[in-house]
Amino acid sequence: MYANFIGSLSGFLYTYILPLLLIGGGLYFSFKTNFAQIRLLKESIKVVSEPAEDKEAMSSFQALMVSTASRVGTGNIVGVSTAICIGGAGSVFWMWVVAFLGSASAFIESTLAQIYKKRDKEGGSYGGPAHYIEDGLKSKPLGIFFAVVLILTYMFGFNMLAGYNINSSYATYSFYNPEVTPMIVGGVLAVLTAFSIFGGGKKLSEITSLLVPIMSVIYIAAAIIIMFKNIAILPSVIGDIFSQAFDFKAIFGGFAGSAIMLGLKRGLYSNEAGIGSAPNAAAAADVSHPVKQGLVQMMAVYLDTWVICTATALMLLSSGIAPTAELAGAPYNVAALTSAFGSFGQHFFVIALSLFGFTTLIGNYYYSESNFKYIFGDKVNKSNLTIFRAVAVIVIFFGTGMEFGVAWDTADVLMAAMALINIPTIFILKDQAIDCLNDYISQRKNGKNPVFKASTIGLAGKVDFWGETKEKNL
Repeated sequence: MYANFIGSLSGFLYTYILPLLLIGGGLYFSFKTNFAQIRLLKESIKVVSEPAEDKEAMSSFQALMVSTASRVGTGNIVGVSTAICIGGAGSVFWMWVVAFLGSASAFIESTLAQIYKKRDKEGGSYGGPAHYIEDGLKSKPLGIFFAVVLILTYMFGFNMLAGYNINSSYATYSFYNPEVTPMIVGGVLAVLTAFSIFGGGKKLSEITSLLVPIMSVIYIAAAIIIMFKNIAILPSVIGDIFSQAFDFKAIFGGFAGSAIMLGLKRGLYSNEAGIGSAPNAAAAADVSHPVKQGLVQMMAVYLDTWVICTATALMLLSSGIAPTAELAGAPYNVAALTSAFGSFGQHFFVIALSLFGFTTLIGNYYYSESNFKYIFGDKVNKSNLTIFRAVAVIVIFFGTGMEFGVAWDTADVLMAAMALINIPTIFILKDQAIDCLNDYISQRKNGKNPVFKASTIGLAGKVDFWGETKEKNL
């Protein structure tokens, strides 16, 4: 009964609501920022290398890695495979569209997170959508509701799905026992995650900043090798991506499994642009101007979808293995990799998915704990935080045994709920982010390293972090 309900709700949301919200919202923010995702891309690359103002605080790069740890995960591997096997090659095109337009939404939400961030006891910062909803919209109840939805989405929906996807990679081995193996995989994941999350937020940033770049480079290298081995069919693969994206007869003949819907679902799950997750990491970065983190998180969407997801898609489609519904998920990835590397390809896939999945679990928990602290404020203590972390670990253990359709549909519905709250919120508060952007550009043109003052956009005394500071020249 639950499976039918959650499946129907997912279909409704992604047929009638989310396309308008994601594509329409992304288009609007793109025009409002004069397509910052294009004209300021070079600037975003420059900003990401800047060190933190305070050596003890989280740098832009570390904040990028925490958000990328959540973005770059099982969705980039298994999610892409699922989209292609069910929605066809054209779904890749719509993933690109969601990423391009969504990067503008990501810029707005992360800039707002920086504007409304709070100062912690150690002098660092924290924040996210719950905070800009409370302070910007003056609605504490809505802020709490969003925080609850985020915890349900990330600590439950996404982490159970990540556990399921990691477990599914082991199902490609002959030793896999559906009664025993999920418990073993879940147990190992639970123990490793417990070790990481009980180390605290700083520990999370250190782990993810080490693992994410390494595993991303190795994975992309493997994908490039497969593409070069099959370079003769690569032009036709790219042609299929575009031609099948606009096969309107197929699209409207069965929208639930169409390229558009699968591209929207898997694209959003992969890069998370606009749903209000990355701002939680963005707010923790120690930067001189909010726009700097907006640019960094904008670039993160490209890194996720245009680089890693595209590498996966081209690797799969150029492997010579035809996508079918039966291969949806891990089996298609394994088939593609083994066709190029033999049995090593299978082992490589399991290792890669386990690493991607593990960093996803850590990044997702980071967001959840941040919002748990928002909900309970001063009432958070060592005891209830320990219980919260223990629940997170238990959820991961049981997630490995979920069913394919139920796992994906649950995550999709929860993710949609976040977008339904966050995108209208950043639409209402957009002018503050745009004014902030204009201030940043003006300072850059004057040869300065931009330093933000709340009074510049009419928020003097209304935000917790940004006072009047001495400007720094380049």
